[in-house]
Amino acid sequence: MRIGGFQKTSLLDYPDRISAIIWTMGCNFKCPFCYNKQIVSGEAKAIPEDEIFSFLEKRKGLLEGLVITGGEPLMQEDIAEFAENVKKLGYPVKIDTNGSYPEKLKELLDKKLVDYVAMDVKAPKNKYNQLTGTKTDISNIEKSIGIIKSDAPDYEFRTTFVPELLKKEDIVEIAKWLDGAKLFYLQQFKNETPMLSYKMNSVAPYSKEYLNETLNEIKSFFKSCYLRGI
Repeated sequence: MRIGGFQKTSLLDYPDRISAIIWTMGCNFKCPFCYNKQIVSGEAKAIPEDEIFSFLEKRKGLLEGLVITGGEPLMQEDIAEFAENVKKLGYPVKIDTNGSYPEKLKELLDKKLVDYVAMDVKAPKNKYNQLTGTKTDISNIEKSIGIIKSDAPDYEFRTTFVPELLKKEDIVEIAKWLDGAKLFYLQQFKNETPMLSYKMNSVAPYSKEYLNETLNEIKSFFKSCYLRGI
């Protein structure tokens, strides 16, 4: 796999587990608010798989999981083989995905290679192209939502609440789309890190009050629903 980032310890990225994180290079989306510019473009310095597996082998009994994020991990042709090797070491695997590769997602879940799926739902259907910076096949997004709801051992959906691109009404539309999902996070937009579109760095995040107001509008659609990043 093309790996462009590696964090050896995280207490936040895999719920209730101490995890390591890898970032795979490349993404089929060009979200203007993405802060992983070098990862998305594939310009980050490549990290050999052997380095990752050597570390995981040494940390058996200390680490409790591996998060595979990106970029878009499901673009990687050998993602299944990689995840299988991680599982052989005894680690649960969490995958972060944008939902545009439902067949690959289904394959991983059918093979029991993924224990937790986090899917970014970028926008309501009518705004997807705008938020992803590319023409998006909504049917793939819908397939992934269905697969996660029915097949994932554990999961979350999440949306970054980007000012100037999304309003409360858009978040309500997303909630209706995901109706009945187990867990949803409404994520605060942050502008501290250079983003794919430099214009986004001058956009101010929404107030905590507006986030809470929006959260209260959507709570009834989910079993659990929280703010993240405030």
